[in-house]
Amino acid sequence: MVDAPYDVELMSIDLLKGHEEVISDNVSRRVNKLEKKGFYKPIIVDRETCVILDGHHKCMAAHKLSLRLVPVILVDYLTDDSVSVVTWPNSGKNSITKNEVIEKGMSESLFHPKTSRHLFDFELPKIAIPLSDLRKK
Repeated sequence: MVDAPYDVELMSIDLLKGHEEVISDNVSRRVNKLEKKGFYKPIIVDRETCVILDGHHKCMAAHKLSLRLVPVILVDYLTDDSVSVVTWPNSGKNSITKNEVIEKGMSESLFHPKTSRHLFDFELPKIAIPLSDLRKK
C-alpha cells in the first residue's frame, strides 16, 4: 500500500449520497467515537456523483452531531483502479459492480447494510479535526 494519492477536503454533508443503509448501533458507536476523538478518518466519496463509498456510518453520525462539513477524499471511482469493490460475506449478493454502487447512490432505494466492501490500494490518512471546526453555524 502507498500513501493516499489524494488530499483530504472538507465537503458539505448535504451533498453526500449513501448507497447502502446503516446499522443504528454502529452509528451510535461512531457518534461516541467522534465526540471523543473528533473526525479521525475521512469519508471516501466518488468525485462525480458524491456517492459515499466508505464511511456511511461516520456520515450518519456526523448528521446526528449537526455537522455542516465532513472531511472527504474524492476519487474518480469508475476509472480509478486503486479502488475496488467486493461483497461482504452473507450480504445476499455474490458480486457487485462499481456501476451498481453508483446507481444505488443515485436512486431512492439502498443496498442493505454491509453489502459492498470497498478496498483501496492506498493508505487512508489519519486526521484529527475537532468537531467544532465542522459544526453547523
